[in-house]
Amino acid sequence: MSVLLPNMADFDTIYELEEEEEESEPVVRSQELERSQEPGAGGARPRDAPDPVAVRGAGHITVFGLSNRFDTEFPSVLTGKVAPEEFKTSISRVNACLKKNLPVNVKWLLCGCLCCCCTLGCSLWPVICLNKRTRRSIQKLLEWENNRLYHKLGLHWKLSKRKCETSNMMEYVILIEFLPKYPIFRPD
Repeated sequence: MSVLLPNMADFDTIYELEEEEEESEPVVRSQELERSQEPGAGGARPRDAPDPVAVRGAGHITVFGLSNRFDTEFPSVLTGKVAPEEFKTSISRVNACLKKNLPVNVKWLLCGCLCCCCTLGCSLWPVICLNKRTRRSIQKLLEWENNRLYHKLGLHWKLSKRKCETSNMMEYVILIEFLPKYPIFRPD
C-alpha cells in the first residue's frame, strides 16, 4: 500500500492506492469518515447505535407545532450517559428561551387572527417569522449545548419535527441521538 498526496489543496485527504488492483480508483478514507461522523448524515446508522430519544412538549400552549415548554423528566434510556442534573439544566435552558419568546408569538397570533380578513392573511406573517426566529434560537442553543457537553458524551441534541401520536398534526420535539463509536484501533 502506498500513500499519495496529489496537491496542497487535498493535503488533509489521504488517498490509498491498492497495488493488487491496477484498475481501481483511489479510495478517500478521511472524507468518508468525516461525512459519516456528521450528525444527520445521509448514511445508514450503525447497528450498535440505539434509537433516538424524543423529548416531547409538555406545555398547554402550542404555536405552529412549538410547545411552550418541554418535559424535564429524565428518560431512563439516558441513564449512564448523562447526569440527570445536566439533562434538567439543558431542558430548563430551552424552556427559558421558550418562556421569553412564545408569549410575544401568541400576542401576534391573536392580532393576526383578528385582522386576517382585512389583510387577506398577510397579518399572520409576523407570527410565522417570530416562530421561525424562536426555532432558530432553540437550534443555536442546542448546538451550543452539543459543543459544550453532549458531543463529548456521544450524544447529539436537535430540534426535529415529528407527527403527533394522537392526530395528524406535526409537533416539534427534541431528539437526542446517540453518536456511533468508531473503532479507531481496528486496522483497515
